[in-house]
Amino acid sequence: MRRIRVVGIDPGSLSCGFGVIEQDDLGNLRHICSGTITLPRREPLRMRLRLLYEEVRGIMKRYGPEEAAIETVFFAKGVNSALHLGYARGVILLATAEEGIDLYEYSPGEVKKAVVGYGRAEKGQMQWMVRTILSLEETPLPDSADALALAICHLNTVRGTGRALRGSS
Repeated sequence: MRRIRVVGIDPGSLSCGFGVIEQDDLGNLRHICSGTITLPRREPLRMRLRLLYEEVRGIMKRYGPEEAAIETVFFAKGVNSALHLGYARGVILLATAEEGIDLYEYSPGEVKKAVVGYGRAEKGQMQWMVRTILSLEETPLPDSADALALAICHLNTVRGTGRALRGSS
């Protein structure tokens, strides 16, 4: 039976969610791992980005996803926040490229619609649906839930409208 493994990554320069799931030929989803990479606030940005890069590469090496899903940048609280988020996304793009993993990008609305059925779903709704879809014993924390939702969204749409940033599209 063919399985596809996907990592979802919710980027951030202080907190970055990740989630790895697998889908079999029958469409069954299985949670592999998830969590949050917490970066030290007091460290200079360049050091946090290096740590983020190392952590993301480590997750990819350990769990071997074939594809990755990342959220598009849609807003930030200020110019510095937007720049820092962009830097974090760049580090993640580099890490996936170096691992040879196809990367797909989805807007928050696309993810919410794919997971909850409503493009303006609240965080709590997303967490509950991720827990339900993946049959998790506990509700994942927001960053982890967002990353898992990205992976779920990707698996629901990749064969149709997913947009590859690298690789086949």
